[in-house]
Amino acid sequence: MTARYRLVHRTTYTYDAPVTLSYGRAHLTPRATAHQQVLSSSVDITPGTSERRESTDFHANPTLWFRVDEPHDRLEVTATSELVVDRHDADAAALDAPWEAARDGLGASDEARDHRLPSPLVDPAAAREYVAPSFVSGRPLGAALTELLDRVADDFTYRSGATTVRTTVPEVLAARSGVCQDFAHLVIAGLRSLGLAARYVSGYLETSPPPGRAKLRGADASHAWAAVLVPGAGWIELDPTNRQFVDERYVVAAWGRDYTDVPPLKGVIYTDATRSTLQVGVDLLRLPGE
Repeated sequence: MTARYRLVHRTTYTYDAPVTLSYGRAHLTPRATAHQQVLSSSVDITPGTSERRESTDFHANPTLWFRVDEPHDRLEVTATSELVVDRHDADAAALDAPWEAARDGLGASDEARDHRLPSPLVDPAAAREYVAPSFVSGRPLGAALTELLDRVADDFTYRSGATTVRTTVPEVLAARSGVCQDFAHLVIAGLRSLGLAARYVSGYLETSPPPGRAKLRGADASHAWAAVLVPGAGWIELDPTNRQFVDERYVVAAWGRDYTDVPPLKGVIYTDATRSTLQVGVDLLRLPGE
């Protein structure tokens, strides 16, 4: 299915004392992919920047680096994009094949290797026992992934504020609660523990779904999900927060090994402030005609 969207992601920081210098790095421009065409994109920063530079990171994600010299007690970063998403169902033959075929066919490419290893927030060994019952020998990959999505949705409670951006997989397993980022890390860790290549995807969900379709969790903020590499079929994306495979309602911003590779916005400030607040608002609205 095809959908055209307007995406607005607004981040506002306020401080109780002036910030004299601010450096930031953003992953706020959606990347172009085989199923996603970016028609336009801009990032506006208030107060204005003294320096800004666009580039790509190690994973070829668009990134923006900026510097604000003007003293300020409020920083607002607004990213606006228009894009078209055209997704198709995952390759049926790949999903029907034994899951071991996806593992054994990976080879030694850099892409496969980088996404099979531990990373800062993904410890494969910590999740192996949890995922093992879904991946019995010879089971079709699609059936194994579907059961894993169902188990995560049943076993864990979505609870905003229950975790932080530094929460680890063992902590999520112990708490049995978290948010989309945590459930993505858990699934990625489990898939890597089996020798599969899995990556973290940062992006967005349609804010207001079409008539007759339920609103998904994570639709009013940036979202995260997982993807597994299947030789010959590419990356198959799955959302454990909403127990489903990814469809045209999802927009990809960036991908990497885990959250630490692709936070939407991070930086360093120079200030005497002792308190700050953060507000984030996201709207992903389907445009007429799609």
